[in-house]
Amino acid sequence: MPNENPFRISLVIVIVLTMAVTVYYRLQAAKSGEKISRKDEGYLFATVLRLAGLVLWISTFGYLFFPAYFQWAALPLPEWLRWIGVGTGVFCSLLMYWTLSSLGKNLTDTVVTRAEAKLVTHGPYRWVRHPFYVTAALLMASVTLLTANWLIGVSSVAVLALLAIRTPKEEQMLIERFGQEYRDYMARTGRFLPRIGR
Repeated sequence: MPNENPFRISLVIVIVLTMAVTVYYRLQAAKSGEKISRKDEGYLFATVLRLAGLVLWISTFGYLFFPAYFQWAALPLPEWLRWIGVGTGVFCSLLMYWTLSSLGKNLTDTVVTRAEAKLVTHGPYRWVRHPFYVTAALLMASVTLLTANWLIGVSSVAVLALLAIRTPKEEQMLIERFGQEYRDYMARTGRFLPRIGR
């Protein structure tokens, strides 16, 4: 059985790097003082999404601080694959910086577009419309690999599935806000993956 301490230390590094980026940009966006409503997302959906996220955080911190209680969810992954998860996790913190620095003060945690929002089409948004979700998916996959914990993996899939379900509503609100400009942007970019040949 491998020594888990290097993987726990790696997980802390990935969490600290990623959270430093996301907290900074969320605070910058919040400086506008604009109140963001959950009504358009739907209170029930918002609650379910946040509960899935809570399970993900509990299982992640459980792996870190209460390993004996979460050993039942261990996956028998080879160490080399877990180290790939570590490398991918560190890379994701850089990708998160690129994504959120490009998005700037447009950032919200719901489908609502800020009153002063501008359509972002540079940085990773040049190729895909939702690089934040792509980065989150890569980050969750890397954490699943480095922790070798299926509970983290399952709760990650639940969060990502809910975000994917929510995305069409988010895009409809962007169409309502930016009109033909957003439709043109949709025609040349993929939702989560770049369009081939563009």
